[in-house]
Amino acid sequence: QVHLVESGGGLVQAGGSLRLSCAVSGGTFFFSAMGWFRQAPGKEREFVAANSWRGGNTYEDSVKGRFTISRDSAKNTVSLQMNSLKPEDTAVYYCVGDRTSVITPSRYPNDYEDWGQGTQVTVSS
Repeated sequence: QVHLVESGGGLVQAGGSLRLSCAVSGGTFFFSAMGWFRQAPGKEREFVAANSWRGGNTYEDSVKGRFTISRDSAKNTVSLQMNSLKPEDTAVYYCVGDRTSVITPSRYPNDYEDWGQGTQVTVSS
């Protein structure tokens, strides 16, 4: 059974950087699209960024220019480099995978069949 395993969360001061990584474990399976969602306390799950092999990268407006998503096909991983972090970026970040063939990666959580367990990112002011 395929699992998504995140790493790299933690506590950082505003203006700092963190890099999240997500590995596919439990077998060799290549998702059409992979990405990241986040959920802050008391808020709904929110799209952050995603990549599809055919469509490239898509970002939520508030992270454009600060976050960069990348995929490594050889290692079957997806990463999220987060720079210039703000307190409002504080959330649990989830790695996601879309098994269906897509061109443009989806921004909707229901389109992603596989989810990691989440990793906490806390940005202090």
